[in-house]
Amino acid sequence: MSDELSVLEICAGGGGQAFGLEQAGFGHELAVEIEPEASETLRLNRPSWRVFEGDVRAVNGRDYKGIDLLAGGVPCPPFSMAGKQLGADDERDLFPEALRLVKEAKPTAVMLENVKGLASERFKPYRTSILDELDALGYDADWKLLHAASYGVPQLRPRFILVAMKRRWFRRFDWNVPFTPAPTVGSVLYPMMAANGWAGAEAWAARANAIGPTVVGGSRKHGGPDLGPTRARAAWAQLGVDGRSIANEAPGEDTPVDHMPKLTLEMVAAVQGFDRGWKFAGRKTAAYRQIGNAFPPPVAAGVGSQIRLALEGKAAAARSSVNVVQLPLPLLAAVH
Repeated sequence: MSDELSVLEICAGGGGQAFGLEQAGFGHELAVEIEPEASETLRLNRPSWRVFEGDVRAVNGRDYKGIDLLAGGVPCPPFSMAGKQLGADDERDLFPEALRLVKEAKPTAVMLENVKGLASERFKPYRTSILDELDALGYDADWKLLHAASYGVPQLRPRFILVAMKRRWFRRFDWNVPFTPAPTVGSVLYPMMAANGWAGAEAWAARANAIGPTVVGGSRKHGGPDLGPTRARAAWAQLGVDGRSIANEAPGEDTPVDHMPKLTLEMVAAVQGFDRGWKFAGRKTAAYRQIGNAFPPPVAAGVGSQIRLALEGKAAAARSSVNVVQLPLPLLAAVH
């Protein structure tokens, strides 16, 4: 690849999108995150990055005028199926702030991700209003519902993504990516499950022979370090995982062969597609929230790479690809 392209990232969280965009060849001019533990995670892993710990409303986009990419995972509660779905009436809706930054910074490209709830018919007028505003600013844009499993991540994890570019570049953009089969949960986590000598690790991995339910992170007010509500935990149980809480370490030599293990933070991070070298700051609950709420790095890398190719003028037609929503493995009933 040529020299790094620049990115201003808002609502960076624990670094899922940041790490993925780095892999796609983007260098961070600024990462904005309001939560102290997540901000510390960014500093811990990338000391050279400039991290602003505070409200995105305090960021002046004019300081980053002409940046290559504005990216972010704006808060999902306004659109989440688990919430009241207040949309624009929810004070946590930061799409207006993202659009303000687009207007001020005039980035070449924009990538914003959110939950699949935003794709519902209920929010069609809201989505249209965002596209209209981007159009008025000189951008062509499109929404797409993507599944992490299409990018080699061992869970479904649907995310609704907005990509916008200045008109001359957007016509080169292609959502399709080279297909990466999703591994099973067992194949990804077997080395970690066996690390402390558990004799049942191999049999467990054979049982966990599908992709997992969507990992959920909860919020500061609600949700602790567990694998989600009753329906999600039942789906994890089908894979031989006790989802009621998060373990401090993998099963050991004295653990019964037929034991149903819990996942450690490192294991959940692997299910999200994080590299094992990426560390999370804070205590267990804070670290788990960062992991569970993250944008899987391989998805960010995949979309980011397509954006980069468009900005570099590469011809999308020259690449061999399949549709990004193709799902390679049988899915559990509860993963949706």
